[in-house]
Amino acid sequence: MVKFLTGAKGEGKSRKLIGLANENVKITDGHLVFITQSRRHMHDLHRDVRFVETEKGLLANYREFIGFILGILSQNNDITHIYVDGLNSIIHNLSEVDPACEDLVKLKKRLDELSESESVGFTLAIHGEKDSLPEELKPAVI
Repeated sequence: MVKFLTGAKGEGKSRKLIGLANENVKITDGHLVFITQSRRHMHDLHRDVRFVETEKGLLANYREFIGFILGILSQNNDITHIYVDGLNSIIHNLSEVDPACEDLVKLKKRLDELSESESVGFTLAIHGEKDSLPEELKPAVI
């Protein structure tokens, strides 16, 4: 399952994502991962949520992001959910185009495949309004 949190900068997407992770850690039998490009919210997460910091714009495109995710999954086969805060900032080419870009659709498709094969859920926070997303992504917005 792949879900998106959308909204403009400063609307509280990070806080909501942290809240989801902190609630999920109480009920999951596996491990949770929280990926973000800054340490700003590190201490807001429950201590059992694995925190992964990236550099801003570290990954050039969605393919590199998938490789990054595969690396995380290869280290631990008990991961049940991955939360990503600030996807536009982590993937360089998503920061340069509007969120309706085709790469976002391709990313979701590949994450859906990983979700199915690895039994892991994904929740991604992205800057942009639901209305600006391609139609095929809108049902995944929470």
